[in-house]
Amino acid sequence: MKVSYKWLKDYIDIDLTPAEMDDILTQIGLEVGGIEKIQSIKGGLEGLVIGEVKTCIPHPNSDHLSITSVDVNGEELLPIVCGAANVAAGQKVVVATVGTVLYDGDESFTIKKSKIRGEVSLGMICAEDEIGVGTGHEGIMELPLEAVVGTPAAKYFNVEDDIAIEIDLTPNRIDGASHIGVARDLAAYLKQQKAIEYKMPSVEAFKVENNSTPIEVVVENPEACHRYSGVCVSGVTIAESPEWLQNRLKAIGLKPINNIVDITNFVLFETGQPLHAFDYSKIAGNKVIVKTLAGGAQFTTLDETKRELNENDLMICNAEEPMCIAGVFGGLESGVSASTTSVFLESAYFDSVSVRKTARRHGLNTDASFRFERGTDPNNTIYAMKRAALLIKEIAGGIISSEVIDIYPNPVADFKVEVSVDRIERLIGKKIGKETIKNILTALEIGIEKEDDDTLNLLVPPYRVDVKREADIVEEVLRIYGFNNVEVPGKVNASLSYAPKPDEHKLRNTIADLLSYSGFNEIMNNSLTKASYYENLESLKPENTVRIFNPLSSDLNAMRQSLLFGGLECIAYNINRRNMDLKFYEFGKSYQHFKNEENENPVDNYFEKEHLSVFMCGNKTAANWNLKEEPTNFFHIKAFTENVLKRLGFKIDKLRINEIENDQFTEGLSYGVKKKVLVEVGMVSGKILKEMNIDVPVYYADFDWETLIGEATKNKIAYTEIPKYPAVKRDLALLIDKATSFAEIKTIAFNCEKNLLKSVSLFDIYEGEKLGADKKSYAVSFILQDTVKTLEDKQIDKIMQKLIKSYEKQLGAQIR
Repeated sequence: MKVSYKWLKDYIDIDLTPAEMDDILTQIGLEVGGIEKIQSIKGGLEGLVIGEVKTCIPHPNSDHLSITSVDVNGEELLPIVCGAANVAAGQKVVVATVGTVLYDGDESFTIKKSKIRGEVSLGMICAEDEIGVGTGHEGIMELPLEAVVGTPAAKYFNVEDDIAIEIDLTPNRIDGASHIGVARDLAAYLKQQKAIEYKMPSVEAFKVENNSTPIEVVVENPEACHRYSGVCVSGVTIAESPEWLQNRLKAIGLKPINNIVDITNFVLFETGQPLHAFDYSKIAGNKVIVKTLAGGAQFTTLDETKRELNENDLMICNAEEPMCIAGVFGGLESGVSASTTSVFLESAYFDSVSVRKTARRHGLNTDASFRFERGTDPNNTIYAMKRAALLIKEIAGGIISSEVIDIYPNPVADFKVEVSVDRIERLIGKKIGKETIKNILTALEIGIEKEDDDTLNLLVPPYRVDVKREADIVEEVLRIYGFNNVEVPGKVNASLSYAPKPDEHKLRNTIADLLSYSGFNEIMNNSLTKASYYENLESLKPENTVRIFNPLSSDLNAMRQSLLFGGLECIAYNINRRNMDLKFYEFGKSYQHFKNEENENPVDNYFEKEHLSVFMCGNKTAANWNLKEEPTNFFHIKAFTENVLKRLGFKIDKLRINEIENDQFTEGLSYGVKKKVLVEVGMVSGKILKEMNIDVPVYYADFDWETLIGEATKNKIAYTEIPKYPAVKRDLALLIDKATSFAEIKTIAFNCEKNLLKSVSLFDIYEGEKLGADKKSYAVSFILQDTVKTLEDKQIDKIMQKLIKSYEKQLGAQIR
């Protein structure tokens, strides 16, 4: 949102530089995103002067050009070649001298010394559209004869300089979405250093002059329209707005349209209250009805777009047809036009949720909907309406010709908040004193209903929609007191805390590393999803879905019960872009609601649980010169699933493994301990894949992360110290019967030497005619090691001889 520096000074007497204002606004929560110098005419008419055409003769080499000499109060007359048909001697004109930059929208060009058809030209005599003071281009701009030669054009046309301050308004600070709102906050801050007040323009001159254009208003949907105010002004003349009004709007990036529309925009950005002006003659039956229409009805908005209405869209209608989408956008037929002579001014307080839903449905984002969606001031409708009506009388003429209409059946009360002074100071981190706190609250227009030694009972005005709790009050006090005024303490207090075992974050990182090193990519999906995903599932029943009260769309109307569908959305997105071989994993929470009448607290019926999901589809390996492509299958994801379990310390042979019984899967397995399921893994149901428009098999593992962590605490990790003394390797070539297996050789070895033998491995097998038809040769390697000393040759030889004798005796082996 843009704020004009000069406009802001209409409401608060300040002498701050733009840089100082930038710093203050950012401190008090209205962060400044940028500061820009603004001129009412682009370029500020720099280099343009008032001149007088002294001579004008036809160009000898052209039938449409003229050669002029122009006096600009310089040392010499300027020769200028001009192509305008209306140029003549004796005219007072606007001259762009050499070096002047002229603008055409975002394009610009520089006036240079030139020769036109052989004649020197040192400037340009300008038309009004060429310098931005009008739209005419029929010829050069002729000024009154009393215009003084040599006067800078910027002075003659009263070019106004201003500073536009861009405020990055956060959704909770809609109270700052106006010049008065910003002035109010500035005054609250500056009041802590000096006596200063912001002022609102007076509307005491407002009075009803007659009732020649009466209007009836009926609100059929009070739940969506809490307050509706209006008044008629007749005898108006539609014309261009005065220069001051146009400059105000241009400074904040708005294009002036006509005096009535400009006034409603001006009051919107002045007070924060959206207004709408209807052509009174187009209000059939002199009746305004606030209601919803049947779904499917057609309505053409001001942008000439025909829109299909929803049954929940609140409309402003006359006795016969709709005129406006309430709080969002006006209608094409009922708006102010050049022939309008009477207007009906609407100033209302619409329900924020209703406006937001309607705006989203129609893809509209207007200045009015922006404010209504976040919450306007219900007590400001009459003031803003009177302010606009008085401006219309002043600028467009006319009289106030109807009684003031104000339908407000249930006035919005101030928010009541109880705060503790001690708690405020404790959260701020500094004792600032009760009186300082009270002064800040009063400056913010927060009333003090009652107080005792430590407690303040406050009344917060409704326009502060974000201040409803004690924590909000603390934030308000601190932002006005100044974050920078809270000193950093000279010491740091620390306390030791017990870290529970196992460290969940460490384990998560361990598993994330394991999967990432295995070629998986981590994904992160929105916790909001479609409730329709769960409509036909038994394992994830629709009634257990946590639904959103005011969803932004039907695609984000519920909390996810499972990480499955978010992962499938990622897979579908990638497959649609020809990225077929996918391996994903995600850590995230699931949310469910189980109704239990025994729970007195409704919150106890809601549950969230941490999960780890793993997805695979496409090929495990891509085809290359020495490998064929290998499609992913169940055993691949089963292997990764077991690797995760092993990494967490589980022994697979000790787990309960069952066939899966879950309609999310076509087939699969579940791993568990006792009655707890640790993970379910398998192929995703074809029905689900079809609904997600995925035509390849997808394999999915759903880990119950919380249960995994809980059970992991029961797995004791055994470890031994790394040996200090070297290991010794010895090899034997054994000629044995073909029927003898390596497992027998290994078993005999460990039975023979249990202490020093660390491993037995097979590194070669040989069969041949020379060995015999029923014989084979095994080359076996033995690793020996002592943990307390270095092995000696005699000790090693003794062990090897013992092994040889055991093989000869038990297997009939021969040493080769």
